[in-house]
Amino acid sequence: MFRITIAALSGALLFAGAALAQPMAAPGAPPVGAQPSMNAAAPGPNFGPNDYGDKTNWLCWPGRDDACASDLTTTVVKADGSTSTEAFHADPDAPIDCFYVYPTVSNDNAVVSDMQVKPEERNVVAQQAARLRAKCRLYAPMYRQFTVPALRAFITHQALPGPAPPSQDIGYNDVLRAWNYYLAHENHGRGVVLVGHSQGSGVLTRLVASEIDGKPAQAQLISAILMGIPLVVPAGADVGGDFKSVPLCHSASQLGCAIAYSSFRETSPPPDNAIFGRPRQPAPAGMEAACINPANLGGGPGEAKVYFGMGIVNAAAPAFEWVKGRKITTPYVSLPGLVTATCVHTGPFHYVSIHLNADPASPRTGNIPGDIIVAGGAILKDWGLHLIDANLFMGNLVDIVGEESKAWQAKGH
Repeated sequence: MFRITIAALSGALLFAGAALAQPMAAPGAPPVGAQPSMNAAAPGPNFGPNDYGDKTNWLCWPGRDDACASDLTTTVVKADGSTSTEAFHADPDAPIDCFYVYPTVSNDNAVVSDMQVKPEERNVVAQQAARLRAKCRLYAPMYRQFTVPALRAFITHQALPGPAPPSQDIGYNDVLRAWNYYLAHENHGRGVVLVGHSQGSGVLTRLVASEIDGKPAQAQLISAILMGIPLVVPAGADVGGDFKSVPLCHSASQLGCAIAYSSFRETSPPPDNAIFGRPRQPAPAGMEAACINPANLGGGPGEAKVYFGMGIVNAAAPAFEWVKGRKITTPYVSLPGLVTATCVHTGPFHYVSIHLNADPASPRTGNIPGDIIVAGGAILKDWGLHLIDANLFMGNLVDIVGEESKAWQAKGH
């Protein structure tokens, strides 16, 4: 039985970055990336269409006191161990929008989640998207996602936790319906940044390919930030794989483009069985996973501006000491200068390599949490730093969205 030993976390928060991805299956097991059969309709759960005109079906809505309005106050720990407090201020008059789809976090004991906002959804949006409100209005729909218990059951070849919906497209259809509601009632010609992680990025990749790429809505696309999935492109090219006319981003002033990456420690590159950082298997000939480094969109290394939330990351390592002899009391911590990120190729993998600029003489930590640890204390190296793909670059992503906003306005929008 697959078991996680991060006892301080609930099962939902354990997979706060996980999606339909899982460790490589054993011989004879279902193929990696496959989903359980969802062909037969079942009584009981609500599998009908959601009404996104009902704002209770949104995790976050601009101007509302909800999950995205959480306290983002941060303790900044400098390299010499000194600290300061950084306040957060949202911009209620931001000129552009962000549309966020969260990763696999639901701990509902079902194949797909219900539409009730629970702590796991509130926590992950605070970690991965709420800080973007400094630069954009943030919309985040609830959707009936493939759940953590279903993921566990699939990995361990056990019975699914309850009846399956009539279609495995139920989560995508929810997000599509929310997107169409947003376009019809809220967009009004504004530019929009799509933001997702893992299962959320997979949903948004399909949304871009089906509803935006080459369609009228492409005119509103500022960028698509797709963390923790292998967005497929021809090797050495910017477009032509998953997207036909949406290229990869190479500067924050470039509009209508995509940022995609997966993260691994420099000291623990993806092993042969890793599923992040390379195209879905079997890989199409001549294709690779996109790697656009948020710390340096133009290429080469750059400083990753990390923001770690106590509610998830520090709970995973309760003894983790950010700075010797001091307790962090704010909800978030930032560690400027600690992390350098670079896109690298290793065999079939293309990913962001995370280097730590540790100083043994400094009272500040020289390490970061973020690995997935299983029974016996082993690290799931094939997952890399998937759980903290967003945390690693949160400050960079805020800066990027801010620069994109300026570029959008400079175009006369």
